[in-house]
Amino acid sequence: MYTLRDITPYDCKALVDLESECFSAPWTEGLLVGAFARVDFYGLLIEENGEILGYICGTSLFETAEIARVCVRKAHRKRGLGGALLDAYERKVRSLGAERIFLEVRVSNAAALSLYESRGFTRQRVREKYYADGEAAVEMKKEL
Repeated sequence: MYTLRDITPYDCKALVDLESECFSAPWTEGLLVGAFARVDFYGLLIEENGEILGYICGTSLFETAEIARVCVRKAHRKRGLGGALLDAYERKVRSLGAERIFLEVRVSNAAALSLYESRGFTRQRVREKYYADGEAAVEMKKEL
């Protein structure tokens, strides 16, 4: 059984490995430490038997939250972990006063698009050449 908990600065080194597995442009330990040092930045990780299986992070300022990263180890996908992370993040930012959440996702990431839509996110627009490799992103929004 997995557990959810807040990310601490001490977790950033371990998150680098997960970043490399999940993203073509992974964040470095320095970027992670800098992000989590911000007062408006928040994150949760999901772990099982001491192994970090995934995490979610983003900002929440006044009525608007934005998800920056969602990732789950490839070997642990299709277990509902991404949905559990999204649900927990939503509860947290709602408690901080957020009224809406935004995110961007690659147009080619059908699994993520399906997950976000299953959690009530709607497609707002396509942002052409959003990623460094030139791929477009779908901007999504959820009203809380």
